[in-house]
This record gives sequence, structure tokens and C-alpha cells, in this order.
Amino acid sequence: MTIKDVSKNLGLHWNTVKDIEKQKLVRKYKKIDLRGVKHIAIDEFAIRKGHVYQTVVMDLMQSRIIYVAKDREMSSLDNFWKMVDRCKVKIEAVAMDMWPAYIGSTQANCPSAAIVFDRFHIFRKLNDAIDQTRRLLFKEEKDINKKKVIKGTRWLLLKKGVNISESGQKRLQEALAVNEPLAQAYYLKEELDLLWQESDPKEAESFFNEWCEQAIATKVEPILKFAALLKSHRTGILNWFNYRISTGPLEGMNNKIKVLKRKAYGYRDIEYFNLKILDLHNARYALVG
Repeated sequence: MTIKDVSKNLGLHWNTVKDIEKQKLVRKYKKIDLRGVKHIAIDEFAIRKGHVYQTVVMDLMQSRIIYVAKDREMSSLDNFWKMVDRCKVKIEAVAMDMWPAYIGSTQANCPSAAIVFDRFHIFRKLNDAIDQTRRLLFKEEKDINKKKVIKGTRWLLLKKGVNISESGQKRLQEALAVNEPLAQAYYLKEELDLLWQESDPKEAESFFNEWCEQAIATKVEPILKFAALLKSHRTGILNWFNYRISTGPLEGMNNKIKVLKRKAYGYRDIEYFNLKILDLHNARYALVG
């Protein structure tokens, strides 16, 4: 139900209904109870075009947003860590992507917490490396016939092998057969997915090290850069085997935030918008414009 619907049914001005709800939310979220919070996720969402972001923090155990702030800088999380100190809670693990500001803020303010890098963000970067590899090898290929075979295989290379149709598999194999570096990059991509199927942390670490060695051995520049990225973030990647958390639930909530924003055609009152975000886990029907 929208604010417009409520104002029409009750015979009240739109601003009156909005102010009543805002006052209620201000009282409700003046102090957020962080007791029992151990595992959190940090992410950002675009509030409008032009690279304007907001930072959100989720309590993963209760699937609720517990903090919202502007930007996605280190300072964006300052007030959150003050809340943590004030409530005397101990954060054990933090799921996030590899955004340096969030890493730096967590390490500076909560050094005992284990940082866990989200696997889907890792694969996003790997897919970027695969696509860069395809473009690089296509550009370097001198054989016109081989170039024709490689052309148009982008989505086949980025898809998981199990999701490719029989005809797609045939075309993919033809492309891989004519370019060995491309085949090496593709099979490394498929193999990396097996890392998260390891049950033992030590075996996972061994798998990780071997994968990075194989990636370096390809001598393909985008794959080399990706392997270097993995190695520089190895602790946060391998922490997943001790704290099996991810930003997935928070990204699901971010989709709800996008719907909330779209239904309201954007919020001029950013404080009200942030309060609505904090209340999303409770609201069955978001009261919007």
C-alpha cells in the first residue's frame, strides 16, 4: 500500500502520512540492538546514476539491515564500528567483496574479525579475465579461419559448462581446439568452481595453490593478473572454509532496496529512505510514494 493510498483512504495530506510513518521509524531505529550479532555482510548499492552509492551492513544470522550510510568509503563505516563498540559485541566474520575501502575499514576497526570474500564477486572478476583473454587472443590470431571460429563465443566461454546446450558445446569445443591459451583459460575457470566443493580447509588451500600455479603457467596476461589478485586475497578466500558466509543474502536485500527506490521514483528525503531500508526485513508491504 502506498502513502498515496493511505492518504486518500484517511483523507490526510500525503506529507502528513509520510511524516507520521517517518516519526515512527525514527523512534524504532534510534538505537539498533546489535546483541548476538557475530556474522555480518557489507556491500553497496547505487542510489542514483553517476556512481553515487550507499553502504549497507546486514546481520546475517537474522537477515536484517543494521546500518546504512552514504558513499562507500572507509569513513562510511565509522559510525557502524562505534555502534559495535557501544553495544560491546564481538564480530567474528565479515563477508564482503574485494573493495579496498571495506577491507581497510574492517582491518582498522575490527582486526580480530575474519574477512570472507564472496565467491560470486571472485567469479565476476574471473569472467572479466576470461573475456579479456578472448579479446586479446582474437586480436593476436592471424589465421582468418580460426578468428571466425573464436568470434561470437563470449557467452559460451562465460557460461558454466553444465548450462551450455549440446549445439553450444560443439561450437565451444571448436573454438577451444583452435586456440590452446583460450582452452587453458576456459578450463581453469571451470576448475576453480571446484574449490568451494572442498570440505577440508587444508585440502582447499592445496587446491588453491595448485590452481594459481597452473594459472601463472599459462602466461596469458589477464589470467596472470587474476591469479595475482587471488594470491593477494588468499586469506579472505580461504576463510570461507571456516565461516561459510557470503554477501548473497545482502545482495538479495539490495534487490528489494532497488524495488523500493523504483516504486517511490527515488527519495528526496534520504533519512526517510534509509529508515525504510532498516525496516525492510519487517515490512510485508513497503509504504512508498
